[in-house]
Amino acid sequence: MPQIAPKKASFVQKVAIFFSLLVIVLFGIAIAPIFQTDSVRFLGLSIFGLIIAILLFRVFTKKYRLRSALLKQPFPSTWRHILLRDVLYYNTLSEQERHRFEQNVQIFLAEKRITGIKTEVDDQARILVAASAIIPIFGFREWEYDNLGEVLIYPGSFTADFRQSGKGRRILGMVGGGSMNRIMILSKPALVNGFLKAKDALNTGIHEFIHLIDGSDGAFDGIPHLMDKQYVLPWLDTMHKEIARIKSGNSKLRPYGATNKTEFFAVAGEYFFERPQEMEKYYPDLYHLLEHIFNQDMSMRWNAAIKTMFGFTGRRLGRNSLCPCGSGKKYKRCCLRNG
Repeated sequence: MPQIAPKKASFVQKVAIFFSLLVIVLFGIAIAPIFQTDSVRFLGLSIFGLIIAILLFRVFTKKYRLRSALLKQPFPSTWRHILLRDVLYYNTLSEQERHRFEQNVQIFLAEKRITGIKTEVDDQARILVAASAIIPIFGFREWEYDNLGEVLIYPGSFTADFRQSGKGRRILGMVGGGSMNRIMILSKPALVNGFLKAKDALNTGIHEFIHLIDGSDGAFDGIPHLMDKQYVLPWLDTMHKEIARIKSGNSKLRPYGATNKTEFFAVAGEYFFERPQEMEKYYPDLYHLLEHIFNQDMSMRWNAAIKTMFGFTGRRLGRNSLCPCGSGKKYKRCCLRNG
């Protein structure tokens, strides 16, 4: 079955088979004495037990069976057009990676509800929400946003208590808590501008989904559980140094990153995905730590995309170089011509 989380899907299927067989065995043991006295009743109970086992298997595997069926459907061309037009990250991917990215988009949009609050949610908004979610976790095939159920799209900025009118409307994105737990709120203009202005290191959608990654272990503390333990102390040390640089005005990271460790992680993540080459140049330690956290080498991805864009296919022997065959002739008059 095609899946975006193949190991998890395989594990769930094995667990479902185990429990289904266990039900059959236990049910068989329970009704075995009936066989001697009433074979017809025994047959009926056996069929009933088999039906229970099959239903149990289908309940366990429903999510992944639905995904398999969904991924067999063609990716809508209108969605691909939006990705090509608006999502620069998608354009840096290889054909194989684009296919996997599209599969993630299909699954995300099928499983997460996206609702407009006093605004229309069109295909562009839906695709950009999905892209915001997938970009930071694209290096992890088994990742799923279990801590998200719905994304609310607001027509503009809002307050900390989710109001769309009155004073204090400065928020463009938020991961909800309390009654809004497992719900994300995004300003539609901020979401769209985050992708249309792809090199300003400001992407509200990606920012909020990095918060979800941060909080997936139950704590919003700027220390994602994606990080190997060996990198935690270097990450904390680098984080404190960079926050101090932001506060002193000596950093290219935007000031909001100095608010706390949680916001620093999200702001640095935006920079990593939108200006990877600049980050690697000016903040190599921070870049390489984020490279480990997200399991992606963004600088290499951008370099490869640029070379492909300009038709670079690798170094070649010059036409006027000596032919490596040892003939003493120019390459263009020897093996190159013969080839």
